[in-house]
Amino acid sequence: MSFIDGFVLAVPTANKQAFRDQATFAAKVFIEHGALRVIECWGEEVTEGEKTDFLRAVQAKDDETVMFSWIEWPSRAARDAGNDKVANDPRMQPDAKEQRHFDGTRMIYGGFSPLLDVRAT
Repeated sequence: MSFIDGFVLAVPTANKQAFRDQATFAAKVFIEHGALRVIECWGEEVTEGEKTDFLRAVQAKDDETVMFSWIEWPSRAARDAGNDKVANDPRMQPDAKEQRHFDGTRMIYGGFSPLLDVRAT
C-alpha cells in the first residue's frame, strides 16, 4: 500500500511563482528518487475556525497563503529510501545564494498510511 508525506505551510502570497518554480524543480527530484506524484495546492478557500484551522496551524500572516501538499510513495520503505536519496542529492543542498520562498519553521508535516482510498469509476 502507498505511503503519503503530508505538509501544510504558509507562503508569502507575493512569492507564489517563485515557490511554484522551486516546487516544480524539487518535484522532479522526488520523482527521480521514487515518488509516484507530488501535489502542491495553493489555498483558495481557507477559513478561520472557531477553535483551530490551517491558518493558525502554520501561524499564517495576512500577506501569506496556506499551502496543502503531499507526496505519494509506493510504500513507507520506498519513502524512507527516497527521502534519504533526496537529502543527499547535490541538487537539493542549500545554496547560500538561494532564497527560501517560505518559513520552514512554521511548516507542519507527517507521514501517513492511507486508511481509505475511494476513486470514481
